[in-house]
Amino acid sequence: MAKPKVCFYLGANSPSGFYSLYDQLIDPAEAEHIFILKGGPGCGKSSLMRAVGAAAEERGLAVEYIQCSGDPDSLDAVVIPDLKTALVDGTAPHVVEPKYPGVVESYVNLGDCYDQAALQSVRGEIMACMKGYKGCYQRAYRCLTAVAEIGEDMRASLLTPAVEAKMVKRARGILSREVKKSGREPGRSVQRFLGGITWKGVLCNFGTVEALCSRVYELSDTYGLGHHMLSYLAAGAMAAGYDVIACPSPLYPDRLEHLLIPELSLAFVTSSPALPYPRRPYRRIRLDAMADQEVLRRGKPRLRFSRKVQAALLEEAVSSLAEAKAMHDGLEELYNPYVDFERVYATAGAIAAQLLGEQGE
Repeated sequence: MAKPKVCFYLGANSPSGFYSLYDQLIDPAEAEHIFILKGGPGCGKSSLMRAVGAAAEERGLAVEYIQCSGDPDSLDAVVIPDLKTALVDGTAPHVVEPKYPGVVESYVNLGDCYDQAALQSVRGEIMACMKGYKGCYQRAYRCLTAVAEIGEDMRASLLTPAVEAKMVKRARGILSREVKKSGREPGRSVQRFLGGITWKGVLCNFGTVEALCSRVYELSDTYGLGHHMLSYLAAGAMAAGYDVIACPSPLYPDRLEHLLIPELSLAFVTSSPALPYPRRPYRRIRLDAMADQEVLRRGKPRLRFSRKVQAALLEEAVSSLAEAKAMHDGLEELYNPYVDFERVYATAGAIAAQLLGEQGE
């Protein structure tokens, strides 16, 4: 059985609109190469990145795939850590600008692969497809704002100083058992979204957790209480000298939802009734049980109603994202016949040859 691929997101559909973590992709000061891909719909950016990633994997190199929040089946970036290299779609909404142009970053213009003269024959259809696309996203973001507000109301009613103290106590016990001091300098944190709110629904790359970590703590958390505990665990792991992958919530990007410590093969993942962890965890912690049970009992009808409304609003947001995806698919269908994909794959081959040739030197 093939090992799961390592897949994350660096963008999220959030209540505030598109939320970007693309500054976390790779440190330009430490990178050897960053290829910034430019070009419009259907010009082969994702295909090129997938081809380079496959070539690197064939050489036995680890590859990190960054999925598109608009379409999880498409790629927005590829990172090859051993080569200190990344390829990234540098077009809106995740515009990427070079910090060390020509030294680290290079532009790859896939817009040159369009047959611009032939595209004039579908000019009207392309312009018609563009209309309404942004409106679908704006409607989705309004729904997500309402979802987040309802979630915040539920969380605020249950997250008391006493509950926070219980979580800190539990986190201390975990750190003393699982995270031994390394004697090194403090570790670093890099941010990645493990999941996303997409046209396919709310997704989470639990397979990535399996690929990176063999011991998984499942935090059963219906009401979004876990950020405080995860932050404490992250700080403790870094203080002990370990790098962490801190995974924010797409709905609340300022709060942690998951935490991975690959060097220790240790992960902490949040699960909920709407998105359960699909495997048997190493340990399970019921955060709901740490809440004041009397408050939970008294508020049960209101909490049940709130979750029902949340689910309906989330479904509407996903429906709007699906409409936007259908429009984007229509654009790609119009563009694809006028793209020189042989040239796209030749460019991918040239980049792979450059990188893998350097590896062999």
